[in-house]
Parts: sequence; structure tokens; C-alpha cells
Amino acid sequence: MQAARDIVQAASGAQSQVAGFDQARIDSICDYMAQAAQRESLRLATLAHEETGYGTAADKNIKNLFSAVDIHNYFKGLRTVGVVRETPSIIEIAAPRGVVAAIIPSTNPTSTAIFKILISIKSRNAIVLSPHPSATQCVIETANVMREAGVKAGLPREAIGCLEMTTVEGTEALMKHKLTAVILATGGLGLVRAAYSSGKPAFGVGPGNVPAFIERTADVQKAVRDILAGTCFDNGTICASEQAIVVDSSIDQEVRSQLAAQGAFFLDPGQADQLAKIVVTPNRTLNPGIVGKPASTIAELAGLSVPPATRCLVAPVGGVGRDFPLSLEKLSPILAYYIANGLEEGSRLCDEILHYGGMGHTASIHTRDREAALRYGLLMPAARVIVNSPSTHGAIGFSTDLAPSMTLGCGSWGGNVTSDNISPLHLMDIKRVAFETRPVTSTTSQQSISGVLQNPMPVSQIVAGGSEINRNAIAALIDSFLTGRKQHLPQPHLPASRPVELPEDPKPAPATKPPAVDFVCEEDVRRAISRGEKIYINDKTILTPAARDLGYEREVFVRQ
Repeated sequence: MQAARDIVQAASGAQSQVAGFDQARIDSICDYMAQAAQRESLRLATLAHEETGYGTAADKNIKNLFSAVDIHNYFKGLRTVGVVRETPSIIEIAAPRGVVAAIIPSTNPTSTAIFKILISIKSRNAIVLSPHPSATQCVIETANVMREAGVKAGLPREAIGCLEMTTVEGTEALMKHKLTAVILATGGLGLVRAAYSSGKPAFGVGPGNVPAFIERTADVQKAVRDILAGTCFDNGTICASEQAIVVDSSIDQEVRSQLAAQGAFFLDPGQADQLAKIVVTPNRTLNPGIVGKPASTIAELAGLSVPPATRCLVAPVGGVGRDFPLSLEKLSPILAYYIANGLEEGSRLCDEILHYGGMGHTASIHTRDREAALRYGLLMPAARVIVNSPSTHGAIGFSTDLAPSMTLGCGSWGGNVTSDNISPLHLMDIKRVAFETRPVTSTTSQQSISGVLQNPMPVSQIVAGGSEINRNAIAALIDSFLTGRKQHLPQPHLPASRPVELPEDPKPAPATKPPAVDFVCEEDVRRAISRGEKIYINDKTILTPAARDLGYEREVFVRQ
């Protein structure tokens, strides 16, 4: 606990220096750190795999490079110092938040550490990492690599700190410290709840339990390939990885054939029950012993005989909830399998799956029908609806145009403060210098105020000496008003000598705004941005996920 306090104190001092850096210096520091993480990516990935036992070193290397290269390049040109946006009436100025407390999970330790360090320094904050106990050494080494690179570029050494003795008490001390400004919490549900109850602003993320719906018009071969690519990537340790397949009944046999052809092993009901016994503990929680393990290893633990090249275990499941253990989030290459009759029934089933441990996170659909994708998106309680792509890669912005991120908000559905993919934008406060655009005039007289209150007492008696409140006068005024109401006296007309003065209209009434549009796609938003136009929407307007994310980020939408 004391170590946590000392590191936060040191980080706060360093952050006061970082806050004074100009944009060029901040960008140079981030470049140096990203390059160092890229050079050491495979070594750090290997350390993470060896320490945690989760996933594969090769896939963890891809995640490290995604954080060090893709995410860094995406935000490389983002302004985070001084004036970041300006219009004739509003000037926006970026301000850092301070010290970021970053909770690092065991499933994606090094890639999450790289990501959180880069976005924190990019937004001129200091950061203190608190690794999961089973991933401490690989996270410490990641912090060391990036710290040394940052120092060479002029970053104060204490701007990147890491707890080396991780305990629940130390992490709580970090989150609750008076100098901690904001928390980035990636981990289990209990830890995220602790972050939100710390009394600090917190960006927490929830579990996934992602359903993938294969609609009847889908390219089945590609759909199965994408789903297996997502759920098998790093042995399913990303929260956005597929956890269940929901198949339209008309293509059930074709999907089963493709699963078998592409390396999945389809269990019969008896084998599925056998698997469930080792996936879920007697307390009906996920068995950590199967998390991030290969399908063949999990099958062996369950006493099942499967071909050596088996990539994924697929189990038929009769429902969703506590009585169906394989319907929960498994964080491993295991897929629950459901059959539904049509889009509406399939959507209801996917909604049920999300309600059982994945609210607000991610859902996916495979279809050739754009309207079906839109209908599915409207029905899903998920912040990200991925279409015709592995949900693992699509949700983090690897295979889609979503903002690339290793921390995915689940919105109010999942008890999170945001539904965004977390970025440097979330680690800045924005000051707004606002110029008057509608002049204010005041023609209301003291006499009209006293008349409305049914009391002839001059306002000068209420405000004694022009500034000091006369409490007795206010009390007498209120008593008089209430007495008048009790006697049901009619409202008296104002004397002709004290007419009500109406304020003059300072300018002509504005022109009628354009009507709200019915549907907005990403291309509509990009066209509006290029033309410097706004898009008018209301509660009935349908926004595609890409259009919504881009439109709100670039402030294109005007709500009627």
C-alpha cells in the first residue's frame, strides 16, 4: 500500500512537467515508446505467454503490434495540446487529467500495458500500472521498455510507474489515492466494480459473451472461417471473441459441414455435458484452468477424444442461463451452438445470450442483407455490432473502421460510463471558450416582479443597500404570498401605470431547421464532414454503428 502511495506521488510530480510539453515533444516521446514496443513485441509476448499460460506467443505478438503500431498510428496526428478545435463561437482547449491508474488483466497483459501507456502519455498524463498477480513480471518488463524509450525522448522517468508487488490492498490504495485522477480498469467484474466505487472517475469494461448470428443469406464458408478465426485467436482470451453461434435453421446443415471442414469438433449432447463439467466450477463460475487453453488441452481435461488438429469445440446447448453452463463466457476456443428460425427469433436468442454476462459489449452477424444487419443492430443491447468479420478483430478496430483500442466500453447496458472504444480522447478534459452568439437583454422591472408575487413591497426593501439580502423582508413576502393563496384570492391585474415591458427581439427568428433524416450511414457522415455540413437527427433516426461513432466523434449530428 505504501509502495502504491509513493509511486502515485512521484507520478504526480512528473505529470506536472509533462503537462507543460508542447505537441511536438509529446508526439516524439510517443514515437520513441511505440518503436521500442514494436522492437520488443515478440519477446514481451513470449514472456506473457510463459508467465500466464494463456493463449499463444504468436497471437500475443500480433496484439502487441496492434497496440504499438496500429493504435499509435491511428492517433498519431491527434492534437492533445492547446487548442484542439476552433469555430467562430467556441474554442476548445485540451487539458490533461493527471495520474492514470491502469489496471492490467492477465489475459492480454503486455498489449494492454502498451496501449494504456501510449494513450496516457499522448494526452499528457502520467500512468501507474497495477498488473494482475499472474502477469506481474511481463507487465513490469513492458513498462521498463517503454519507460527507457520515453526517457531518451525527454519523458520524466516517474511518468510511467508500475506496482511490483501486486495485492488487492495495493491496487485499492492506487485507485483511491487523492492524486489519482482517473482509472482505466480492465479485468474481472469485481475489479471493475471496485474501480467504479473508488470515488474516482473510472473507465471500466465488462465481460463479452459475444453471440454470432449466421443469417440465412450469409456466405456460410466465410462466416464459419471468420467465427473460428475470432474465437481461436490467442485461444479466445479477448473479451470480444465469439462465445456462441446462432444459426438460421435453413442453413444449419451447411454450417455444421463447414465447421467440420475447417477444424471444429462438433460434440454430441453427452459429450457437451461432459465438457460442461470442467468448464464451470461447482459454484457455477468459469473454471480459470481452461481459460486461454487450446481446444485439444480442454478436451483432454474433459476426458474427450478429439482429432489432434482440432481448433475449436462446438457444443449444442438447449438454452441460456445458469442451467446451461456452456452458455456463459468461456474465454477459450469453445462455442455454444443454437438454432433459430429467422432473423427475429435469432435476434431474441442473441439478446438473451448478451443478458447472460455480455450486456453492452459486442454482437456479430454474418449476412448479405444490409437491412438484416441493420435490424439486428437495432435489436442488440451491444455497443459494437460487427458485420461479416470476426468479432474479436472487428470490435477492437483491427478489421473495421472502429477506433482501435484494447479497452472496450459497454455503456449503461454493462454498467459502464461509456460505450466507446477507449482512446486518448477519454483521458483529456476539454475547456471551452464560448463567445456570445445571442445577446441577452433584461427589461423586467422591479414593479412587475412584485406584482407577480402579489406583494407591493419594493424590491429595494428585499435587497438592502443594493447588495445585502434582507431576510426578514423575504420572509414577510413569502408569508403574504402564501396567505393570499390560502384565501383563494384572484390574481389582481397590474395597474395601468405599471405595464409589463416585453423584451425586444434582439434579432429575427432563425430560419426553420431542416427536417431530421430517417437513416444515416458512414458514407453520409463522411460526405457531411467533407462539405462542412451538419446532419439533423431525432430519436427515430436509424444510425449505422460506423456512422454513429464517426458522427459523434466529429460532432456532425444535430439532434432536433
